[in-house]
Amino acid sequence: MPRASARHILVDTEEKCSELKQEIINGASFADVAKHSTCPSGSQGGDLGNFGQGQMVPEFDQVVFNEALNVVHGPIKTQFGYHLLEITERSE
Repeated sequence: MPRASARHILVDTEEKCSELKQEIINGASFADVAKHSTCPSGSQGGDLGNFGQGQMVPEFDQVVFNEALNVVHGPIKTQFGYHLLEITERSE
């Protein structure tokens, strides 16, 4: 089963998500920006740890198991809000 490691930032609005992504593009560290996350993982730099395909919501899986590593993806809309997502590792 495919597995991956990722980190994310969760916020309430697409606008806020886009603003935070721009901060990262401008040089801010993902971990520092993750402090704005409404998810408890924000205190760990957004780290979600290692997980298998199907363990996260479908919108997450689509990105995590198909998109480029070490790139900030998003905003990604889920039932929880808007996410920035960075895949740090993936195995088949």
